[in-house]
Amino acid sequence: MISLRDQRIKESDKVRPGVIADFGYDGGIVRFEILDASKHVEDPLSVTLVASD
Repeated sequence: MISLRDQRIKESDKVRPGVIADFGYDGGIVRFEILDASKHVEDPLSVTLVASD
């Protein structure tokens, strides 16, 4: 699960197969979950997060 901001969740939706997004009251994404993520990467213990503006 990846949290983007600290807000209350209004609803959750499956946005793609294996990806669930939680939306806040303003309609923006608060966090998302990639189901079985460790099965989709070669080395799950060394995942790198890259953020851009």
